[in-house]
Amino acid sequence: MLIMIIMMSVTLMLTTSIMLLTSILSKKMNEDREKSSPFECGFDPINSARLPFSLRFFLIAVIFLIFDVEIALLLPMPILLMLSNITYWMTISCTFLIILLLGLYHEWNQGSLEWAS
Repeated sequence: MLIMIIMMSVTLMLTTSIMLLTSILSKKMNEDREKSSPFECGFDPINSARLPFSLRFFLIAVIFLIFDVEIALLLPMPILLMLSNITYWMTISCTFLIILLLGLYHEWNQGSLEWAS
């Protein structure tokens, strides 16, 4: 037990010291406004370096990620059918699908699935 506590404390001290060392060494000593600005062939930039970001695209991407994770949760359902009781499986899978369909209906009703409006 004592060896485990010693190993944990050594590991904690080692990781803390490495994190402190990297944070000290990674800091820029000379913050200069010209060095931190965008660079275009030696001249000041003509336009802003930031491009406008489509909020609609971001919402579609988030919705895609949510439904993608839910599809990953649906994939093992046929395997679970063989390993569990049919009534429990039907209850859980139908509840999960109803929640998915309600979420899809809500997104469709709110107009989040329309790309151009």
